[in-house]
Amino acid sequence: MRTSLNEIKLIDGRIFNTNPPEDALLFDAMLLINPELGQQLVWQQKAHAVVKQYSRKKLKAEIEAVHQQLFHKPQHSGFRRRILSLFNKK
Repeated sequence: MRTSLNEIKLIDGRIFNTNPPEDALLFDAMLLINPELGQQLVWQQKAHAVVKQYSRKKLKAEIEAVHQQLFHKPQHSGFRRRILSLFNKK
C-alpha cells in the first residue's frame, strides 16, 4: 500500500507528539483498524533515527574539521594560545 502524505503527516505528528488532540485520537483509531499503519509507524521511526544519526555524524565531522583548522594551522596560532591560556590559569 502506498502511504499518503496525510498518513505521513499523521505518523510524524505521532512520532514528534505534535498532532492536535483530535488528530491523535483519529490516528489511534486508524491504528486499530489498519495494522499496516503500525508497521509504517515503526519504519518511519527507524527512518528518522537513521537521519538523526547521519546528521550527528556529519556535524561531528564538521566540528572536527574546524578544530583541525583552528588548532593545527600556523595562521591560527594566536587564537590557539589564547584558548589554551584560558584552561591553563590556576
